[in-house]
This record gives sequence, structure tokens and C-alpha cells, in this order.
Amino acid sequence: MIPPGETIGILGGGQLGRMLAMAAAQLGYRAHVFSPEADAIAAEVCGDFTMAAWDDTAALRRFAADCAVVTYEFENVPVAPLAALGAVKLMPGVRALEIAQDRLAEKRFVTELGGSPAPFLAVASRDDLSHAILTIGTPGILKTRRDGYDGKGQWRIMTPADAEALDADVFDRELVYEGFIDFRAEFSVLLCRGADGDLRFWDTPENVHEGGILARSTVPGGALVQGEVNAARSLARKVAVALDYVGVLCLEFFATKAGPIFNEMAPRVHNSGHWTIEGAITSQFENHIRAICGLPLGETTLAARGVKMNNLIGDAAHDWAAILSDPSNHLHLYGKAAARPGRKMGHVTRLVLK
Repeated sequence: MIPPGETIGILGGGQLGRMLAMAAAQLGYRAHVFSPEADAIAAEVCGDFTMAAWDDTAALRRFAADCAVVTYEFENVPVAPLAALGAVKLMPGVRALEIAQDRLAEKRFVTELGGSPAPFLAVASRDDLSHAILTIGTPGILKTRRDGYDGKGQWRIMTPADAEALDADVFDRELVYEGFIDFRAEFSVLLCRGADGDLRFWDTPENVHEGGILARSTVPGGALVQGEVNAARSLARKVAVALDYVGVLCLEFFATKAGPIFNEMAPRVHNSGHWTIEGAITSQFENHIRAICGLPLGETTLAARGVKMNNLIGDAAHDWAAILSDPSNHLHLYGKAAARPGRKMGHVTRLVLK
């Protein structure tokens, strides 16, 4: 067990790192954020901040020397430089990062565990894409195997003509082609696994995306989602055990007539779990800190009859007083100075009490 008073290292300086640092402080820990960005909003609420490039191994070693344990707030942290962390424990482990960073590896990993992703094929050239379209059909979506999130690094292929119209530089990277899924709803499975193997699930949110970005989550999900939760949780448990995972893990699914179709996994706290701050007995952020520090996990059941979470996205004007005039609303602003289309500026959680 890592006792309170020690320092937790957080790789990444965004809003997830910010909320992890706040949860760490609640439990008596210090937080040290490592990020290449000078305007890292997580640094505003932590004790120490290292601004350095991901491949700055000397800076990583100094950072590691100050930390009893290190975690990460997003899955695109380069893996190779993390060897500089030395004997410091990285939780979750590197294997989870390696798989989550490569969409093809992720789909193959889940398939081996008995999960069902959308039909997919690797693509490295225009000819490969033509073959994938012939095999899987259209419509489909072409994605970069690495990087890309919130709808970035993706190209919708509604007809073969869309593939022919792609610029040549699209094929300068590793890609994967996926067939479209006829889904009725989207949902995510959120779990936390402790260092002792104790595993807890939160209630399953039904999610709505707009422009590839999560717009809102409702807990509990509708009847269709609830009918597929057990099968989705079974796969999520297999993933966590296979990775010997410690911390919060999210798997996203499509609800279909054929059962849950795996979309992607995030080896970290997740936007669709923000509602847990007020909506669950123990939030995803607190339980993640508990897990990586070797503490017992907290209860994950709902703290209200239901919860609705809405993301505040982009530069739209909001009347904060009007939002807070509903006493069931909880407003979270991330402290980002510059709003732009598609940027997550905050979220509002509304507890359904009656």
C-alpha cells in the first residue's frame, strides 16, 4: 500500500489528469503532472508540474524519482520512453497502452478473448482498401491504427467512389477498415480492478455521440442496453484479467440485434464515467487512485435513481446561473482558456432524485 502523503505521477495534463489530481488530494496524496504542453490544466490543481517532451528521458527519470506510483490520463503516451520510469510502478501497465494504441491489435486481442468487434481488415495501401471494401462492403469507416480520437483520423466510406477520392497521403500511415454496424444504441462498461484483483462495475451509461464526440450519457441505460450489459461485462472482465489490469478501464460497445459489438477500449478514466463524481457512491477518479495505491475499492452503486451527464463542447455560450438554478445540476468547468469547435470545456451532471 502507498500511504497518504506520497506523490502520484500523472502522465498527461488534460481534464482527466485534473480530476485525478483532485481525487488524489481528497485522499491525502500529492500529484505531480508530466506534460509537453505549457497550458496543462491539470497543473493548476497539483503540487508539481514537469513540462517536457515525451521522449525526454532525463526529465522522465527526474519525474519518476519524485513519484511512488505513476498513472496516465490518456492512452497515446509513447510507450518506448516509459522505460525511463525505472522501478517506479506504472499502473495500469504498459501492455494495456500497447494494445489500446493500435486499433488493429486491440480488435485482434478482443477477438481472441471471445469478443465481437465490427468486421475489420488492415489497410496499408489503396489496393488494400479496395480489397477490404470488396470483402467487407460499404458503408464503412477507414481509421488510423494509431492516434486519433473524438472523430479525428477517420474517413467515412459510403461508396467505393469515396475511397477513390481519398488523397494519396492518407495511405502514408497504418490504417484499418471497419464495416458499419447497424446499432440501436451505444454504451460503455466502466470497471475498476484493484491490485488484489477485486473488480467492481459501475452502472452502464447509454451514450450519444455527435460528430464523433461524446455529447451526453444517461444512467442507467435503456432496456436494449440493459439487455446486453451482462455479455459486455463478461468481455470487460476477461480483458482486465488478461492484462492483470489495475485501475479504471472502459470498454465501449454498440447495442445490436446480435448482441454487444465491441468498439474500442480506453485504459484510463473515461468521459462516459464523469457522472460518477456525484452520481455514484465512489467516483471513477477516487477508485482509480485507490486501486493504483493498493487501497480497498469504494462502492460503485448509484447515489440517485438516475443520472444525466451533458458535455459542454466548443465555444457555445452558456448561462451558468441558469444551469445552477436547477439544484440537481452539478457544473464542472475544466479551466480551459481557449474554446474551439469540438473542444470539451466542461460537463454538467444532473441527478434524478425522484
